Amino acid sequence: MKSRILIKIGGRAFEGEDGFAELARAIRQNPEAEVIIVHGGGAEISQALKAAGRETVFVDGMRVTQAEDIRIVESVLSGVINGRITGWLSKHGLPCRGMSGKTQELLIAEPLRTRGGRSMGFVGKIVKVNPAAALDALSKKEVPVVSPISGDTHGQSYNVNADSAAAALAGAARCSDLVFITDVPGVMVDTKIIPRLTVAEAKGLIAGGTIAGGMVAKMESVFEALDAKVPRVHVIQWQGPETLRSLITHQQIPGTSIRHA
Repeated sequence: MKSRILIKIGGRAFEGEDGFAELARAIRQNPEAEVIIVHGGGAEISQALKAAGRETVFVDGMRVTQAEDIRIVESVLSGVINGRITGWLSKHGLPCRGMSGKTQELLIAEPLRTRGGRSMGFVGKIVKVNPAAALDALSKKEVPVVSPISGDTHGQSYNVNADSAAAALAGAARCSDLVFITDVPGVMVDTKIIPRLTVAEAKGLIAGGTIAGGMVAKMESVFEALDAKVPRVHVIQWQGPETLRSLITHQQIPGTSIRHA
């Protein structure tokens, strides 16, 4: 059975065309693995909203998205960024198919509220996944490149956290691995990377304050993926083309791998 790996690209992991050329080469060199890509785009969204005179407000680390904002957010994520990534990958010899959570109802969302019950506007949480669009692309030897913009059952767009979207899709598509490519080398204690964690250990580090800040939110998506029966989840920096090969062959690579137990 082929490995099926979902790569979530975040932060500045692949800045510029050269990084995506390298990613395309790595995927082409490992045809025994099926790869799905999910991307975010927070920095570019912030720039576009600022250019439009929209104030960005964050609550619990999430961007409040009003009706005037969602059109801009969707245009940036599903239009500009998705088109750029698919264009670069295709240019470097990797057949791929751009899509969003709204493509064939790939990701169904409903409004997300804060822990205190406050409305986040058009921020959504995934409540259902229909992986047919992504699986169809894989069956045609294309790499699905997915924007996390998702819709409700009426087609209303919602801004969904890309990590959560990646976790939900990885589970529904029965991926063997979910890989969060980040700006940091893994989960750190002092200055050392923790190579392996169980869910219980990770939750203990969160409770003790060792895992803090943005990594806490990422760990929540890690737990979602593991609960959705994804066997292995990794938080790593891209180490070059050999990174994908190491994941396929289950070799230890710099970074943190998390399993249920």
